[in-house]
Amino acid sequence: MFKGAPTGSFLKAKELRGNMTEAELILWEKLKGNQLNNLKFRRQHPIGVYIADFYCHALKLIIEIDGDYHNTIEQKKLDEERTKYLEDFQIKVLRFTNHEILTQVDEVLNEIVKYQNSK
Repeated sequence: MFKGAPTGSFLKAKELRGNMTEAELILWEKLKGNQLNNLKFRRQHPIGVYIADFYCHALKLIIEIDGDYHNTIEQKKLDEERTKYLEDFQIKVLRFTNHEILTQVDEVLNEIVKYQNSK
């Protein structure tokens, strides 16, 4: 459990794990089982009042995959607030689009490794 996460978040996270998007499934296939540089990622992991798409505790890193609705002005503002909230936990947030995952997953993985190497 993550400190500060409401109990109901874990039930919601379980539900989300059962209904992952195509992009989430593709990235999860590359991250699960410590496949990427032996890093352990959790999917749909509650952190505070939010549920991260993917979370690596060792790096204190969240990977978010954004669909088209994240391009709206309102959603961009909400995403910015969410990122600031998560950064208060000393967690870095990397955002990628569905399109990036679907068409350039190796480049996405390289960005994650690049972040790891910068730590």
